[in-house]
Amino acid sequence: MANGNQFSTKDRILGAAEELFALHGFAGTSLRQVTSRADVNIAAVNYHFGSKENLVNEVFRRRMDVMTAARLGQLEAATREHPGMLEPVLAAFVQPALAMAEDGQGGAAFVRVIARAYAEKNDNLRKFLSDHYGHVLRDFAKAISACLPALSKEELYWRLDFLAGALTYAMADFGLIKRPAGVTEAAHRERAARELIRFAEAGFRAAILES
Repeated sequence: MANGNQFSTKDRILGAAEELFALHGFAGTSLRQVTSRADVNIAAVNYHFGSKENLVNEVFRRRMDVMTAARLGQLEAATREHPGMLEPVLAAFVQPALAMAEDGQGGAAFVRVIARAYAEKNDNLRKFLSDHYGHVLRDFAKAISACLPALSKEELYWRLDFLAGALTYAMADFGLIKRPAGVTEAAHRERAARELIRFAEAGFRAAILES
């Protein structure tokens, strides 16, 4: 029972922190606000996380571990079942991220947290993400390079960076195209994934222009 209670407390803290970071950003959220939202005392935060910096990292780890596993699993299947085909590789990058954005268990809040991370330039968080999830981009870069061997490493990473930015934009649903009446959220996300994958494939296959 104790382990269950500990897990419940930790999960409440993470959920509260995620919601508050989405609303106020990292610098604008205090641990006191988190403890109040989660209905715990500061000792519980210190016990489970030790510091606000670690709490920020764990908010990301909770979501990123799930998305990373889904991405790499789909990537492995894509390269095994469709060797040399770019579209399934791009789908493995895009689809799990958009599925997370649709997740009713806080996924939308986490997308806003990602947007905060882009805006606030948190160097410690960027190092944490690079150290723990940088291999994901390298794995996708390797798979894309196998599909497009003529593309230089520099051009490949430029285009992968642009895809990551476009994907974050699509996840946040900031765009001009809103979900039409009568279309489910799932169907709208599927359409967004198809269009983004098609757009990205054209971008990766575009000729390299000489400067």
